[in-house]
Amino acid sequence: MANYCVYQDRCHQEVEQKMRDFLLIPEAKEEILLYLMKENYLNEERFTRSYIRGKFYIKSWGRNKIRNHLKFKGISEKLINSCFDEIEEAAYDHVLQKIYENYYAKQNGFKPYEKKSRTIKYMLGRGFEYESIIQILENLSFD
Repeated sequence: MANYCVYQDRCHQEVEQKMRDFLLIPEAKEEILLYLMKENYLNEERFTRSYIRGKFYIKSWGRNKIRNHLKFKGISEKLINSCFDEIEEAAYDHVLQKIYENYYAKQNGFKPYEKKSRTIKYMLGRGFEYESIIQILENLSFD
């Protein structure tokens, strides 16, 4: 299990799921979890920060999508909120604007209001907040 945690940061839920695959007795599972936490192989905050950085800087997900995926992994709301400082506000706005401009430009054969509407829906699907999208729109001018 240590090798499993060393390869990539893991959350408690992932480690527990992996141990279910091994069909261990409950006492052994607890011992393993305690050992992994004591030796710092398993650290929820480190996992959360790593997950946020990866999903934003590599996959360009918005905060809402990242938050929902972390909740699904059993991470507490308090920990999620405290770790969102991994994303710099300027970088967030820059990525949001770049994705918006790229997707808007790809919308061919639509009226401007349709392009705008489709692009906003796309951005919401990527997990960006509606308020942030509208704020970026105010700074941009198309057509």
